[in-house]
Amino acid sequence: MSLYAKLQQRAADGKPIRIGLIGAGKFGSMYLAQVPRTPGVHLAGIADLSPAAARTNLARVGWKDERTRASSIDDAIKRGTTHVGEDWQALVRHPGIDVIVECTGHPIAAVDHCLEAFANGKHVVNVTVEADAFCGPLLARRAQEAGVIYSLAFGDQPALICDLVDWARTCGFPVVAAGRGHKWQPHFSESTPDTVWDNWGLTREQAVRGGLNPKMFNSFLDGSKPSIESTAVANACGLHAPSDGLLFPSASIDRIPEMTKPRSEGGVLERKGMVEVVNSLDAQGRPIDYEIRMGVWVTVEGETEYIRNCFEEYKAQTDSSGRYFTLYKRWHLIGLEVGMSVASVALRGEPTGVATCWNADVVATAKRDLQPGEMLDGEGGYTVWGKLQPAGKSMQVGGLPLGLAHDIKVLRPVKKGQSLSWADVAVDQTTRAFRIRKEMEDLFAPRVLKAA
Repeated sequence: MSLYAKLQQRAADGKPIRIGLIGAGKFGSMYLAQVPRTPGVHLAGIADLSPAAARTNLARVGWKDERTRASSIDDAIKRGTTHVGEDWQALVRHPGIDVIVECTGHPIAAVDHCLEAFANGKHVVNVTVEADAFCGPLLARRAQEAGVIYSLAFGDQPALICDLVDWARTCGFPVVAAGRGHKWQPHFSESTPDTVWDNWGLTREQAVRGGLNPKMFNSFLDGSKPSIESTAVANACGLHAPSDGLLFPSASIDRIPEMTKPRSEGGVLERKGMVEVVNSLDAQGRPIDYEIRMGVWVTVEGETEYIRNCFEEYKAQTDSSGRYFTLYKRWHLIGLEVGMSVASVALRGEPTGVATCWNADVVATAKRDLQPGEMLDGEGGYTVWGKLQPAGKSMQVGGLPLGLAHDIKVLRPVKKGQSLSWADVAVDQTTRAFRIRKEMEDLFAPRVLKAA
């Protein structure tokens, strides 16, 4: 039975999936826009640090005020409405909630939210992929131990890439490479929230109209988010990270299979089975026609002459050898698609992407020279950006995960372009996020160091 049919059945039976949303910013708002249009789901509660801001976003996406007047989660469940408040713990602990959608974008807080949800028997759809990037393999294990499902969020590019990889492998194709698109120039790694809109391609007025967070969007532009999302994909799909960061090869869609094959055959990959990000700008910074900036792709190999002949007969776009084929989806719709994850987790017991290994990591890297006493401000900020590295290499150098580079003090000078280590900063070791990261390092160290 299709997910939609299952949702319709839940609606007909009067047994909707009850959802709790933590964080009602841009991504959460996009999901909120779809909830009233989806049968078989009931968003019973929203927890946000600013309930007033959450209500503003609800109004922006078309919710009527009377829909959010519930005095409590119990009241919301009884009346079929939604409670809006600050108390995320009450939300994750309420016995009537089935699925938590973690949508804060704050990786340290997200770890707390996920672990508490697992402890209370709740499935989690984790939109905050920044958290998954530095401790996703152990979050997945904790969920399994609790008997619940932990999942990446459909609509975000990592889960869509995982879906393409699953398609390829289920059809019997070896995956040569997989990834997303991006608009990239090397100097974007220095971008700050003050410069993001000029480089992104929006006016400040458009950004304000859309309620867009400049720091969050800058985390895409400066290369942090592509590294974060590539890490999530590598760890979910068992793919490998480039040895010295993403290459961002420039290519139109029809050229992706030519670029995303091994160097020994004329492509850019160190080996088969890697993550990479395709650039929508050419070497001079000019837009490429028919680009994949907002999309995702997977490159597969036709291992036999018969399969390669089939590629040719059905006019599949391959590389010049006819051996490599790329399937792609040119756009992703962010929070508008999260309902796929909610339904899959609740109705099929299946994640739409989940870490299965620790192959890749994102290490905080200085945007400018940093001095002792300065405070790091995390992804998309003024001080650091995230560089993709193999997990073994990160372990060897004691790399500081980007997801933990928030509000911590620099202890010694760090040159622009240098990746930071644990020894460079004073990390708050009391957070659950820090503890679970160190526990993950201890647990996975023997394998990742051996592979390095």
